[in-house]
Amino acid sequence: MSTDAATSAARIELRDVTRRYRVDETQAITALDGVSLSVASGSAVAILGPSGSGKSTLLHVIGGLERPDAGSVNVGDRELSSLSGRELAAHRRRVGFVFQQFNLLPALTAADNVLAPVLPFRVDFDAGARARRLLDAVGLAGRENSLPSRLSGGQQQRVAIARALVWEPAVILADEPTGNLDSRTGGEIIELILSLRDRRGTTVLIATHDPEVAGRCDRLVQLADGRVVGDVVTSASHGVASEIATPGGS
Repeated sequence: MSTDAATSAARIELRDVTRRYRVDETQAITALDGVSLSVASGSAVAILGPSGSGKSTLLHVIGGLERPDAGSVNVGDRELSSLSGRELAAHRRRVGFVFQQFNLLPALTAADNVLAPVLPFRVDFDAGARARRLLDAVGLAGRENSLPSRLSGGQQQRVAIARALVWEPAVILADEPTGNLDSRTGGEIIELILSLRDRRGTTVLIATHDPEVAGRCDRLVQLADGRVVGDVVTSASHGVASEIATPGGS
């Protein structure tokens, strides 16, 4: 697995981002309302807020799964609104997605689930070797041929994390990654994600309701009604927090 932080990390910059969902011909729901946010390369940021606050939508626009209705989203050297459909698909391969639902294919082994994102493409690396290396990195050496039904919930989430890393992404976006796990296993999963960040220099955003998960991150961004209402830099080792400004005054 690559340890070249210079090539894997990416700065994220959102400026006045708005995203609306049409309910009917006369009504729309505003999921993001003028959000401005800067995330430094290699940092780990927790996105907090109640259900419906815009956490998932924020991750989706950064990951290129959705386009904002207004504003700009920059990831590394790319401004996403200027990308063609093909370029946006290439951007999504630079992002590793980890979800609350593990979304593993039940008929595929752990190794084949890791490889699923690369199967439609011709690649210039040994995909099988990379899958084995990633499974080893997430603590599943020797379980390459196991079906998801033979793995615990925590092990399935480890497979999902290995799958998210198969393209050696610049950014990891995790949406409630511990939501289906007990507290001990959830803690192990967050420890794994952050240890991978430390080794690879990857930028990590984690949407979560769990204060223990949030407390492990470098920074806490609070959303409410689609707006940033709090932004705090933390020091987990010393329990110190200080408020910081959000670009654009959101």
